[in-house]
Amino acid sequence: MNASGIPAQQINMLELKKSMRAMWMAGDFGVVAKTVVDAEEEFVKGLPIKAGMRVLDVACGTGNTAIPMARMGAVVTGVDIATNLVEQARERAATEGVVATFDEGDAEQLPYAKESFDAVVTIFGAMFAPRYKLVAAEMARVLKPGGLLAMGNWNPASFTGAMFRVTSKHVPPPPGITPPILWGDESAVRERLEPYFTDIKMEVVPIDFDLPTNAAGAVEFFRTYFGPTQVAFSRLDEAGQAAMRADLETLWAGANVADDPEKQTLVRNEYLKVTAVRS
Repeated sequence: MNASGIPAQQINMLELKKSMRAMWMAGDFGVVAKTVVDAEEEFVKGLPIKAGMRVLDVACGTGNTAIPMARMGAVVTGVDIATNLVEQARERAATEGVVATFDEGDAEQLPYAKESFDAVVTIFGAMFAPRYKLVAAEMARVLKPGGLLAMGNWNPASFTGAMFRVTSKHVPPPPGITPPILWGDESAVRERLEPYFTDIKMEVVPIDFDLPTNAAGAVEFFRTYFGPTQVAFSRLDEAGQAAMRADLETLWAGANVADDPEKQTLVRNEYLKVTAVRS
């Protein structure tokens, strides 16, 4: 306990959340989001979302899933920790002529009442919150009994999982933080959700990364626009940055299946789709 009366462990978590918010606000995730917009719309099309359903999109980013669900007639609320992403989502919804609400908030402490939603959806989002037990409990708390949970999470075997491992080798995560990629491990997901959910179903879904550049350009793209990669590079000295860049370029080049790898980077990726029913 310090002079403020706040336990040191809580102070550390507050600092971690502050740095996470800054990380996701770095770069311009909206540019990265455009590369997976079609895949996220396909994810939504595969869900039993009906007109009039109250749906919460957790860690909504710039609205890749919230906006198509709103087009389907759902009453959609999106929530994200990053202020700039919430603002981009609002602008996109206005531009595309759909009605959706976007709030700033934390997946570990959702600013909504108990049993407020018929469905909770999150893709490549809630998995990054540091305390998975709170995430699972909060998603369950805001869902009505019988409500749908749908998650899309990068899995350990995916290319994204490999990219995270390379980054973590050079910039280790804070001690005690469980790797986000475990939200893509079937046994971990089942253990986390079973206290609150039934009818848990999982399937691995293919998704491509397709960029109009070579492997070096792909690394630069993520360094420029993807906040976590940008921040990781910023924490290294010049030699460390060169080493991580070389490892990432090797990874991207090795996975590139494009016919002309000097002009295109095409990587076969995948994620774990999870659906469950609130008990």
